[in-house]
Amino acid sequence: MSRLLIPFILLLSSALTAFAQDAPVAFVDVNAIPMVDDAVQENWTVLVEGDRITAAGPSEEVDVPTDALQIDASGQYLIPGLAEMHGHLPSVDEPRQYIEDLLFLFVSEGVTTVRGLQGSPGQLELKDEANSGSIDSPSVYLAGPAFSGGSISSPEQAASRVSEQVAEGWDFLKVLPGLTREEYDAMANRANEEGIPFIGHVPSDVGLAHALEMEQQTIDHLDGYIAYLNGADRTLGDEDMVEVIEMTLESDVWLIPTMALWETILGVPSVDEVSAYSELRYMPKETRDSWVESHTQRRSSGNFDQQRADLEAENRIRLLGALSDAGARIIMGTDAPQQFSVPGFSLRRELPLMVEAGMTPYEILVTGTRSVGEYLSDKDTFGTIEPDGRADLILLNENPLEDVMHVFDRAGVMVQGRWLDAEEIDARLQEIEQRNR
Repeated sequence: MSRLLIPFILLLSSALTAFAQDAPVAFVDVNAIPMVDDAVQENWTVLVEGDRITAAGPSEEVDVPTDALQIDASGQYLIPGLAEMHGHLPSVDEPRQYIEDLLFLFVSEGVTTVRGLQGSPGQLELKDEANSGSIDSPSVYLAGPAFSGGSISSPEQAASRVSEQVAEGWDFLKVLPGLTREEYDAMANRANEEGIPFIGHVPSDVGLAHALEMEQQTIDHLDGYIAYLNGADRTLGDEDMVEVIEMTLESDVWLIPTMALWETILGVPSVDEVSAYSELRYMPKETRDSWVESHTQRRSSGNFDQQRADLEAENRIRLLGALSDAGARIIMGTDAPQQFSVPGFSLRRELPLMVEAGMTPYEILVTGTRSVGEYLSDKDTFGTIEPDGRADLILLNENPLEDVMHVFDRAGVMVQGRWLDAEEIDARLQEIEQRNR
């Protein structure tokens, strides 16, 4: 795919469709899973007007307007849309078609909310376009350009950068490795004063315990946990994790595991295995090739140790299971798009590892729906099927509480009130595949 620059004015002016339906939409006689608990509500009607759910209850109790689009959903299952809480938006310097394709890939797999990390110039305008409903996109929340060893050189600069990003309108501050403890503390103290959350990695000079003490809002990739536990060199037992779990529960932190991505970074899967992912066909060839080259180099490096990589991956699975069992606050994320994590489709790689950790289908669904709504409750109301919530929904052919992978057997997706049935989604995926051959 060509990477010719496109003036940003085109990005703002090329919206092709209105996002919300003109008429109300009613999912009639559906098996609803509102995600307020683990119950299936049979024979419900869920009514959507604009971008809001306006009614949800037994079909005989919901009045459907005569002009509504009625979707006969008998025998099907309706759940809230899922989330990608460690995602990345494309640069606005990318071709417009690539930007639209990438955002649609999220939607195609039922991802209706994305928290983008490590922002770049122009992405706030892209966020506005996504959230206004002028393009087929998840709702977007953004962290600004990262605080890292490469971008911050003093505590004073760290504090000043916080105020700058608050003024610019970013939703979060992104932490990357390399900050000194003094720089991190200056950032954290100013962020807490100005009321903007800081999220992401745990710099090695800071450490997990101090990051929790300073009220880092999310720790992504379970960063800092394996280092704290020395889990790269020994098998972790339940007794080894007691202290770190207590520390986690005593804090207000949210955890975003990104299990599949981290196994790739560790080098656990073979090059042949990751190269065979069918969803790669939706990414540009140069991206696919760069991922294969990077993974080949990683595994062929003289420093690569398959046994050590497998051990750390197994410890991460044990840790996630123990944290979940203890009631830690976990939210769904995969770090797409990078390293064989294709937007939306990366959840197909992530969810089986959550199952392996011992999480039930309901517990996994909570991390991508209700818990995300709780985490972002200051931004909007969503994550459950209840009146006044944002109309982000997935209509499924099978019950995901029986097998969580049923979330990918979808009859359609609704995002911000716009209904996309499976036929339209599949047709657009075919177009994306054709463009990336």
